Amino acid sequence: MKKKILAATLSVCLLASLTACQGNKNEPKSEEKEKLTFVLDWTPNTNHTGLYVAQEKGYFSDEGLEVEIVQPPEDGADALVASGKAQFGVSFQDTMAPGVAGADALPTTAVAALVQHNTSGIISRKGEGMDRPKGLEGKKYATWNGAIETAMMKEVVEADGGDFSKVELIPNTVTDEVSALKSKSVDAIWIFYAWGGIATEEAKLATDYFAFRDIDPVFDYYTPVVIANNEFLKEEPETAKKFLRALGKGYEDAIQDPEEAASILCGEVPELDESLVLASQEYLKDYYVADAKYWGYIDPERWNGFYAWLDEKGLTEEEIPSDAGFSNDYLPGQDE
Repeated sequence: MKKKILAATLSVCLLASLTACQGNKNEPKSEEKEKLTFVLDWTPNTNHTGLYVAQEKGYFSDEGLEVEIVQPPEDGADALVASGKAQFGVSFQDTMAPGVAGADALPTTAVAALVQHNTSGIISRKGEGMDRPKGLEGKKYATWNGAIETAMMKEVVEADGGDFSKVELIPNTVTDEVSALKSKSVDAIWIFYAWGGIATEEAKLATDYFAFRDIDPVFDYYTPVVIANNEFLKEEPETAKKFLRALGKGYEDAIQDPEEAASILCGEVPELDESLVLASQEYLKDYYVADAKYWGYIDPERWNGFYAWLDEKGLTEEEIPSDAGFSNDYLPGQDE
């Protein structure tokens, strides 16, 4: 009798043990996510939509990552990424230039293009003759007084037969292109059409516009780009690839469904104008990949061409070597 009771007890224990094991097998594993910080270049806008889509849809989480999105400090995103306090951030090929080579080189690398073509140019009120660079003579242009900006403006005005010294340069304090143009406090503004230009369309303000890349292909540089800390890339290349794989999915979704992407961005940043965001999203969906080999790809010829122009114009302390400052090695398209 004792043997039967013992056998029955052992059977129950074995069954319970097996059930427990089976239960543990079905329970989701609690894995600690690797924490990363991504610093924006400015307030959230449609350049960043894919980032917020990837966050909302759990693409980072699927890769075992926990990504914190932060605003830039006063000294900018580049400085924060260079310090290692953020692994990734947003920058621009032109603003990266001083930190690519020489004594002031920053330990950062551009690892993905967020927008494939430069959408910047000069916008003005329609019919006032500023639909071409020469037309800026005698007009008020709002300038940041940056060396590269000034050199580009001088180049396009003179290439069009104009005299850049006749352009009236005033400090750029513009925060709202529509209001600035309507008030006539300024005649011409450097904008990124995907945001500033679309804003004038939404406001039904008639404008003239010329794009820098239409005047000279050398000005089709990369703006904006994702930058990464060099030490992080060296020590955790696979994590970098995971991050960019997830980010790329976010931008691919933004291309496929701009309305959903705009809704996600506005949900994260409710102070944004929904109609402007949607219109901008519709415009940018054709620029996230455009004619590139794959999302994020940086064309070495275009990258090097712009820096060669800067060197030629004496805008760099020392010559920037070919292929310096960027890498396609961490992009998901490299594995296809």
